[in-house]
Amino acid sequence: MDESRIELARSGPVDAVSVPDVPDVSARWYLEVVEQAAASAGYAQSFAAFATEAALGCFAVLFAVVWWRARHGSREAQHRAYLAPVVTVLAYLVSEGVKVAWREDRPCRALGEVTTIVPCPEVGDWSFPSNHATIAGAAAVAVLWSSRALGASAVAAALLTGASRVFVGVHYPHDVVAGLLLGSAVAALLPVLARLTIGLAPPGSGVHVGHTATGPANPPPEEPEQSLPC
Repeated sequence: MDESRIELARSGPVDAVSVPDVPDVSARWYLEVVEQAAASAGYAQSFAAFATEAALGCFAVLFAVVWWRARHGSREAQHRAYLAPVVTVLAYLVSEGVKVAWREDRPCRALGEVTTIVPCPEVGDWSFPSNHATIAGAAAVAVLWSSRALGASAVAAALLTGASRVFVGVHYPHDVVAGLLLGSAVAALLPVLARLTIGLAPPGSGVHVGHTATGPANPPPEEPEQSLPC
């Protein structure tokens, strides 16, 4: 959305908020959340400012755990683990493309004087959809394809990540919902991509490391004995 088209009709009450191309309910919820955030304790604000960025690191840790658990599994399990970060990056790129096409200004700028926990992003860093929510949604679904237990934790982390973006004041709620849905949709393709990469990989390229109870899984052939010279 072009910044020059933004018109704010705000006459005191929150219910009167109106921004072109932004759902009124999303703008109202945003203002209600940031007002509560501004009134929260200092330690809560500091934690929110830290957690909204650090949460993405949790998904990197989950990717590493998924890879570690899949390294001795089937080829499909391995490929799903390897491709989890790939589909997450792909979702981010799609999100960036939508941002440039849609051009929705940040609520902390479009709604005038709003007190936020973190500084409002600069002009040109568009709001819709939320990149953080897109990455979180894609990562959560990608982990869920490999492990239900880890995936449940990833889904919870994704929802908290999205909520934190509204709490710190940099996104409308609908930005976050759109990001979570977009990331989830892209990551839903993970099994298809895994099967495709398995089909493209040469036969016997799967990595299986380990030993059986009686010795190595693939013992090397014995060399013929040679007589030593006198």
